[in-house]
Parts: sequence; C-alpha cells; structure tokens
Amino acid sequence: MSKRTAKQVRKTKETDIVIELDLDKSGNYEIETGIPFMNHMLELLAKHSGINMIIKAKGDTEIDDHHTVEDIGIEFGKTLKEALGDKKGITRYGTSLMIMDEVLVRVVIDISGRPKLVYDLNNPKAQIASKTKGLIKNFDVILIEHFFESLVSHSFITLHIDLLRANNDSDLHHIIEAVFKGFAKALGQAVSLTGDDSVPSTKGMIE
Repeated sequence: MSKRTAKQVRKTKETDIVIELDLDKSGNYEIETGIPFMNHMLELLAKHSGINMIIKAKGDTEIDDHHTVEDIGIEFGKTLKEALGDKKGITRYGTSLMIMDEVLVRVVIDISGRPKLVYDLNNPKAQIASKTKGLIKNFDVILIEHFFESLVSHSFITLHIDLLRANNDSDLHHIIEAVFKGFAKALGQAVSLTGDDSVPSTKGMIE
C-alpha cells in the first residue's frame, strides 16, 4: 500500500503555512502557529489521533488570530484529503465520547465526500460555560468553529460535535480541550485501515 502522506503550502499576504501529515505513524508532532492556545490544541490532535503532524504557521496575529486559524483549517483539510488518497481500506466512520472532568463531548466523523459540520456547544444545562463566544486568555473561542468549518469544507468529511454535559462552573478551556481530544480519537479511528482493500461505500468510491 502506498504511503498515506501529504504536504500543503499556503502563502498569502495574510498567512504563510506549511502542513505535513502522515496517517500511519504514531502521533509525533512539530507545531508552531504563533498562537499558544492553537499550538496546544493541535498538539492534542496529533497525540490522540496517532497522526504525525508538522504544522508551521505565520500570520497577521498582530491584527487578530482569525486569518491564521481559518487558514490552518483550510490547509489541514486539503492535506488530510490528499493523504487519504482513494480511501481504499479505511474504516471511514469514527465516534468518540470524550470527558474532561465534568465535561462530556461527543464527536462523530464520516469520511463521506460530503462536507458538513454540525457544531453545537450550547448545552442548555450550561448556558454560561458552553457559549461559543468567549475568551481563553486572549484567544477568541468562536474561532474554533471557524477552524472546523474550514477543515470540513476542504477535507470533504461530515463532522458532528456536540457538548453533552457541562455546568455553569465549567472551564471553557475544558470544553474546547474535550472537543479536540474527541475529534482526535474519532479521526484516528476513521482514517485507520481495516485490512480490506475495498472502498467502504456501496457506490464503490468516495469522492
């Protein structure tokens, strides 16, 4: 079987990004985005997915973090799609229930060829803690949804992220960390190989 690796480079007036993925390694990583919180989340993504990642990004963070976070999502999605190749032998589906203390997040992935994001952190039992708007230090948490929107749009996967449990005292950091760990576990499962060399679709292909 051919190596499931890919590399993408993006250079614009706003960002300069290099991303490399190896789907069949052990979760080693080299990550530097210029945004400490994103570094931490992407390190969690590499470690818990078992996917080797090199992510280097420079952006106009002196203005805000939006361009950098969004463009990392775009290039991550493109790189993932390329690394998956013809998708023969992949598990295709991944599901994770991830806890972080009192927080419980569900993440479900289908490598479907159809880009769709359902992102719902507005659990009515945690109306304060679970708002998607908020700051972790100086990082605007709403950018996390933009990251996943960009990733999904360019990887052509279907992704559902739901906050199942939290309370009004929940740390917003715990919620987002559970999101990334849950995404990592579900992604690692979905891209894993079954030993069957066929495409997991009755159509015979996943575009």
